[in-house]
Amino acid sequence: MEVSSAINSGLQGFQNASQLAEKSAADIATNTVTTNNVDDLSTSNQNRLNNNSQQELPELNQSIVNLKVAEYQAKASSEVIKSADDALGTLLDVTA
Repeated sequence: MEVSSAINSGLQGFQNASQLAEKSAADIATNTVTTNNVDDLSTSNQNRLNNNSQQELPELNQSIVNLKVAEYQAKASSEVIKSADDALGTLLDVTA
């Protein structure tokens, strides 16, 4: 097993998790802002926006799920990095 490739895989996984978390958080914020602005609109515009918000609800749920997936992906990637670091320490006979 090549330690540097394991570390690179962990780093790449962590970066992907970070990007997914940022995108999901932005989607959640966008949907939340859209829903909270309903009170400031006239009745006809509120009905139109409520209909659109109901259609966007699955996207909000998916964004929340994606945020949790990103969390677990980041945790798993950090464990890969830690394992590769431990292996490198063992190979070099350097332990902390």
